Amino acid sequence: MGKTSKDKRDIYYRQAKENGYRARSAFKLLQIDKVFHIFDGVSRVVDLCAAPGSWSQVLSKRLYENNCISMSENNLDKDDVKIVAVDLQGIIFSKQAMAPINAPICVKQLQGDITQLSVANEIIAYFDDKKAQLVVCDGAPDVTGLHDIDEYIQSQLLLAALNITTHILANGGKFVAKIFRGKDTSLLYSQMRVFFKKVSIAKPSSSRNSSIEAFVVCENYSPPDNYVPQMIDPNTTALDKNIVPFVVCGDLGNLDSDMSYSLISDGKYEYKEVLQKPISPAYKEILEKTKNLSLKHQNYLLKETH
Repeated sequence: MGKTSKDKRDIYYRQAKENGYRARSAFKLLQIDKVFHIFDGVSRVVDLCAAPGSWSQVLSKRLYENNCISMSENNLDKDDVKIVAVDLQGIIFSKQAMAPINAPICVKQLQGDITQLSVANEIIAYFDDKKAQLVVCDGAPDVTGLHDIDEYIQSQLLLAALNITTHILANGGKFVAKIFRGKDTSLLYSQMRVFFKKVSIAKPSSSRNSSIEAFVVCENYSPPDNYVPQMIDPNTTALDKNIVPFVVCGDLGNLDSDMSYSLISDGKYEYKEVLQKPISPAYKEILEKTKNLSLKHQNYLLKETH
């Protein structure tokens, strides 16, 4: 999310900072759960394309809260609730993908390619040879502004997420992923219906109306009889046309993500820094070199560097 003036005026951006979330996208997952109850009865979750980690933060908090009662009744420990966050970013840039999440439930981080079978096997091994009950994916490509291209690239990312989900999701499980709505997305909806008994499209109120993004919510994973998961193109599976319900999450009482609100709502305003600053910013080295120099020499060195 870019640090533009619009972002700083956005109500969900500011509420994310106030509530300790790393990005405003945390509210999208919370609002989806409010309608579909995707966390109910879930103790093993995989967060694909997880960086910067706002969805993993929500999972850590909500799964701990939802499982507190069952923990006390069945003498379970919070370590029995397991979350795996997978992201490719660390491999590409040779650095940590996102800052650790240790509370209230520790999130296991894997830096890997979701198109590789080794990543799926590593996830299942972390779950003690069990499969996940919920897989979420908020991944998206760097948009170009050309909607047809963006929709195609996003659809390929969604299919990759679906592909690895068929390896790691238990029967009856749930799958939630970002999708860019367009004229050619009916093929994706049909593909989801091959593997899930119920498929819906959700548009959380925290998602801007001007955005073409939505979220596909798939429930009750039921692959075809004798289906063997393979790391191949899911488009090779036989398809069936289906009408997918479109569900708007939230009501008129929710805040409008396209509106601008006053910073002073209760008579005072306290500025808060961004929660997760860049782990290895490109400008870190030059700042170290110039911290003991005068302002004149700093400007000279910066000009020479560029």
